[in-house]
Amino acid sequence: MALLEVDNLHVYYGQIHALKGITLHVDPGEIVTLIGANGAGKSTTLKTISGLLRPQQGRITLSGEDLAALPAHDVVAKGVVQVPEGRRIFGQLTVHENLLMGAYIRAERNGVETDLARVFTLFPRLKERRSQVAGTLSGGEQQMLAIGRALMSQPKVLLLDEPSMGLAPVLVEQIFETITGINRLGTTVLLVEQNAYMALHIAQRGYVLQTGEIALSGSAAELQANAEVRKAYLGG
Repeated sequence: MALLEVDNLHVYYGQIHALKGITLHVDPGEIVTLIGANGAGKSTTLKTISGLLRPQQGRITLSGEDLAALPAHDVVAKGVVQVPEGRRIFGQLTVHENLLMGAYIRAERNGVETDLARVFTLFPRLKERRSQVAGTLSGGEQQMLAIGRALMSQPKVLLLDEPSMGLAPVLVEQIFETITGINRLGTTVLLVEQNAYMALHIAQRGYVLQTGEIALSGSAAELQANAEVRKAYLGG
């Protein structure tokens, strides 16, 4: 059974039909990526899975349990946690306080310090800056903090929306290495990313979205070899 399944998802912004029957799945332990041009529906898909948008039609299930009618905080409690585009950290709080906010919804508190230590192992820079006000961090550090905050919620599926946006190339490589490391530690990842080359490099499978519909899907290797994908997204 797939861990996360989206079936025939239709979403509207007013009269605009943004998602037109999206169907996809993510198996346990996978990194799956959604690629496509701006406006293709990638972020809308993640927001709908997260409970921030309501589908007019379709199902979203986690291990067979329906999520489509749940409010966003209950979706997080079930184990689907999003790192939003633009990071959306709490700029007036410290790094440490931001990370603790990620654990706010957890009923069991005994493992919080253990998970905090794990985040600091993944992101040593955050440990160095744990008392610093988050709004004064660099863009790369804020992205690390946003991912770390999400990990504090103990996600079963981590949704990443454009994690490399606005980052210098050296930091982009570091972020993708970290995503791979998180996945190796057991977290399933659904990744939306404009940098299709890097996304397909770390993912096992992918979907190509065009104007709210899935145009192509397959293994990362198949998509990398596809002439249309190479021309449109890989510069080949």
